Amino acid sequence: MTKQVFPEDFLWGGAVAANQVEGAYLEGGKGLSTVDLLPSGPNRMSLMKGRVDSLVPDPNEFYPSHEAIDFYHRYKEDTALFAEMGFKALRVSIAWAQIFPNGNDETPNEEGLQFYDDLFDELLKNGIQPVVTIAHFDVPVHLVEQYGSWRSRELVSFFETYAKTLFVRYKNKVKYWMTFNEINMLLHLPFIGAGLVFKEGENKKQIQYQAAHPHST
Repeated sequence: MTKQVFPEDFLWGGAVAANQVEGAYLEGGKGLSTVDLLPSGPNRMSLMKGRVDSLVPDPNEFYPSHEAIDFYHRYKEDTALFAEMGFKALRVSIAWAQIFPNGNDETPNEEGLQFYDDLFDELLKNGIQPVVTIAHFDVPVHLVEQYGSWRSRELVSFFETYAKTLFVRYKNKVKYWMTFNEINMLLHLPFIGAGLVFKEGENKKQIQYQAAHPHST
């Protein structure tokens, strides 16, 4: 019997998302993101499904993404722990609102770009390949307010600018890219999946499938 083994260059690793770990939700020039409006507790699921009354955080609620595990400040020690575990790859995401705080700014936020430069450098220094998701449940709130998020095709050009900015900036550091995390979630949890907010009486399914189209083309 032939013994089957993983190749030496197999990328063992783990995965996190910016909104799950970074915290520092308005530091470094970052704008407000949809995930920053998701509280813990009984109201969370309703918001994820698109029943959103306000696009401003409620001071009486607790928002997990606002602090998370403080990866924004602790990425070096966390990366050392990943390396200690034998990671050869780490899937991370970039927060759109960290690079373009409003989603459609004329110029990117240099402080946000530098943070990911530093993160990728630290991963590579520890022998860990960054595997980068461009959009992981992360839409700048400004785009929700002004355009209705992905119900508007104008987001295609904004996203294209965002993606090109990342490709140019990190072309020598990132080999592996993913576009959207779990695009099917915009059909199940449309606010978290695509920043969709529904008004009373709207045809939700129509809006969801219209928003899904630019994700898959």
